[in-house]
Amino acid sequence: MDGSPIVARGGASLSPTSPASSRHGNGAPKRKRSGPVTHESSPGSVLDDDQGDHGDHDKKRQPGVKRACNECRQQKLRCDVVQEPFQSCSRCNRLKLECKIESNFKRVGKRSKHAEMEKEIDRLRRNIARAKAQGYVFEAGDDDDMNSPVAPSAAPYTHTRNPSLMGSDEAVSSLLHLKRGGAYAVPHYSYELEGVRLTDDNVTHLFNEFFAYYHPFLPFLSPQQPPDQYNQQHPLLFWSIIAVAARRFSPLDCSNLLTNLSGPMTRFLWTTIGEVPSNYHVVKAMCLLCTWPLPTSTTTSDPTHILCGVMMKTATGIGLHRPNHIRDFSRVSVELNKEQLADRVTTWAVCNIVAQNVGTGYGQPASTLYDWTLALRPGDDPALHLSTDLEARLQIERFCDKVSKEMYSNASDPRGVAGDEHRAMLMRVYRRDYGELQASVMSQQLGPIVNLHLRAAALHMRLAGFFDSSKTPGYMDDLMGLWRAASSFLDELLEVDKVTSPRDSARGTILLYATNYLQQMLVAAGFTLLKLMRSFFCKTIDFDRGRSLFHHSVKAIRATSVVHNDLQWRLAELMVQMWNGARLDSRNNAYNPDDDTAVQMDDSLQLKVRCRHSMSLVFDSVWRWREEYQSQGRGSLENTKHPTHPDSANESSASSSQLDSTLMPSHPLPASGILTSNGALTPGATSLSAAATAPSTLIAGMPYGETNYDFFDPQNWVLDGLVDFNYSGFVPPLEGA
Repeated sequence: MDGSPIVARGGASLSPTSPASSRHGNGAPKRKRSGPVTHESSPGSVLDDDQGDHGDHDKKRQPGVKRACNECRQQKLRCDVVQEPFQSCSRCNRLKLECKIESNFKRVGKRSKHAEMEKEIDRLRRNIARAKAQGYVFEAGDDDDMNSPVAPSAAPYTHTRNPSLMGSDEAVSSLLHLKRGGAYAVPHYSYELEGVRLTDDNVTHLFNEFFAYYHPFLPFLSPQQPPDQYNQQHPLLFWSIIAVAARRFSPLDCSNLLTNLSGPMTRFLWTTIGEVPSNYHVVKAMCLLCTWPLPTSTTTSDPTHILCGVMMKTATGIGLHRPNHIRDFSRVSVELNKEQLADRVTTWAVCNIVAQNVGTGYGQPASTLYDWTLALRPGDDPALHLSTDLEARLQIERFCDKVSKEMYSNASDPRGVAGDEHRAMLMRVYRRDYGELQASVMSQQLGPIVNLHLRAAALHMRLAGFFDSSKTPGYMDDLMGLWRAASSFLDELLEVDKVTSPRDSARGTILLYATNYLQQMLVAAGFTLLKLMRSFFCKTIDFDRGRSLFHHSVKAIRATSVVHNDLQWRLAELMVQMWNGARLDSRNNAYNPDDDTAVQMDDSLQLKVRCRHSMSLVFDSVWRWREEYQSQGRGSLENTKHPTHPDSANESSASSSQLDSTLMPSHPLPASGILTSNGALTPGATSLSAAATAPSTLIAGMPYGETNYDFFDPQNWVLDGLVDFNYSGFVPPLEGA
């Protein structure tokens, strides 16, 4: 029976038991019910008809009108209930139902109720399927219970008001009839970001990962603070810690966490920035994301340099650089205790350390501000003092800033590079300053990470040697100093990686957790070895040691790769192809101490790219790869699933097809799908084979110095998936072939 409302003649509102049909408005003849009433008729129907025809249109029911009980009204059956004195009807007595009359009772349609139950059952089945996919196991026999909405073993339901229909609670209990204490338990997700959900255990493990292996590189957060407190300070800081920890670790029930988190994290970051944050904990989050950026395959899609500028402007906007006068930057009066003051000073120092690392690593002017707050003075408030590690790091980065500003900010040169004579004078001054800095830092015995940054500062200073002319006085001495700086940095990094790793020897090495800055300096050191060993300078060094160090550098660069085919992976492949293309052979380049012949110097070490500070070497090397290899069909970065082995061009065909086991990545890498989710790859870059048929003049036909803003960044077109290359054509012919 249809349970829709019924309107009688005269507009009076009748009870749902009235026989008046809602179809009378369509002109259908009204059925008379003066005859015997069947079970389909409603009790009191004759009285209701008379009431509808002769009533006074009052909505109140006249006293003494007989009404059916709730159960009979639900089924539209005759009811013999007696109201005064109350006696249950025969049907309720027979079925052992609760017989009662409620003035606000409304019939419930079976069809709509059943539809709701079916939707609820479908939803629960989807939840169970999702739980199974996450690894939860059901006990035997539970699947049979789930196949039917009503399980045979379901417990009898309890009647509430309408026992003739089974409610959704009974359907749920019958569908999910699982034994208590069984193997299945629905996980409780405490944290969620755009569908990326984490349990408390997941978060605990990720935070332990971060503070054990990433925190030593930038120790400014508190390991004693619980994760929930970081989330309360600002969710962006909480999820930034999660994103950094997920670079090498994913919980068992949350695989590919970094891939899944990359897109939501990027959107959350820029949404927060767009809201003009006034919480300095957002600055902490940006410090982490500038130190360990989300993976990318191109430099043009890497927002780290932009994010670093936003970080510094946000910090100064909320007064981190003036912690004692914070009220000047606030709309309300703010009083900081010593702990809050120390935290703000530390955050401001870390901002400058990170900003200098980004400026040096990307070959751009650093947006640092070394002001009064960061000047250590005797007698200052202890809250303004930094930890010994951060203080040493700050001194090292201030030295790098001084080198960059003096060497590469010449107002009289269109490229900003200091002149040869001025640069030679500056180099003498900076060598002395570096010696004093090294003595001060090394005497404190602060650990391998500080020492690594000290070696990186020396390499940053010495890379200016590539800007010298072969006619510059002391040219060979500068090149030898550069060689020693690069080899010392690599020796330090590889030794730390082998001996003093911050994590246990069973799981990995320090290279897996190195900051983006250390990775960039590692690449610069590798290209330094490559460039010097391909030149006249190779006759003045131990070639075998240099080749061994280069091989270990390639392995180290590949070890820093977070996902397959990211920027580090591609740079290592490009470096190996240039090494093999040069066909460097120790037999022709061996150092002979008995050879008194003077080395014939030339200008082969000159850089064409000279506007990227000390990183000009890296960008210049990429341009040269394009000119000497890609344009001639000798090089490709399209298929890097099989990394190229250095010296493969100088070995036999049998050995060249086999990779040196020492050059293979020491850790499994996830697929590069994260690069797409992070917006790193150009749309359509996944269809590499389709691009192979495009004219090769798109890239190869461009002159070296021609201005083309589509490929302004020399690493963009080389290191992304926009252009396909013929990988099989890059290998140079074997000697003697």
